[in-house]
Amino acid sequence: MDSGSVEQRLQALAQHFIAEKAVKPGPAAPASTAAGSSKRAAVLVCLFKGEDGDLHVILTKRASTLSSNPGDVALPGGKREEGDADDVDTALREAKEEIGLDPSLVNVITVLQPIVTKRGMAVVPVIGLLSDIKAFSPAPNAAEVEAMFYAPLEMFLKDENRRAEEREWMGAKYLLHYFNYEADGKEYVIWALTAGILIRTASIVYQRQPPFPEQRPKFWSDVAQNTAAMP
Repeated sequence: MDSGSVEQRLQALAQHFIAEKAVKPGPAAPASTAAGSSKRAAVLVCLFKGEDGDLHVILTKRASTLSSNPGDVALPGGKREEGDADDVDTALREAKEEIGLDPSLVNVITVLQPIVTKRGMAVVPVIGLLSDIKAFSPAPNAAEVEAMFYAPLEMFLKDENRRAEEREWMGAKYLLHYFNYEADGKEYVIWALTAGILIRTASIVYQRQPPFPEQRPKFWSDVAQNTAAMP
């Protein structure tokens, strides 16, 4: 899919999202998480066009001092708070807190169905487009972010620099995907939930499936197998 087709696809997704939001307030929380926000989180899949004309995504390496997933590569995001109006609000607020991304610079494209983790946390991926990367002045919060880098989105539809490990949970086997990537002379490994979200995002944007089997974990829930309704 050429860059023009990709831009048209992103525009179509954004228009569909706006129309859907006008009809309803957004994806409803799964029954298991509707009782409170403590079991709901959102992450921002922030895309932008690089100098090469390809789409890239903003990623972080979590601080080694954090209690959960220290040192892992992640998408900006976190738990929903009482003051958050919706999942989009959560994702944008967390991105501002973690990397200094001004919410006004992000055009929300769509919101994917929640992915439920082993611990019962419903993680909602919010896809947004940063129209001008030069307008973004990164300000990583050292308490949460050790490093920030950009990776090409299409990378997650390729078999290069990828490996997978078979795991089992409650009698069901699944694959954990690992993508190796180098940025600014540093080596990063993008894996697990983050890799799964980016594979799904790339599949939606580029309108094709990866050449490798995903075999997503069943505990991510059945709704995680599909995105919100698309045009």
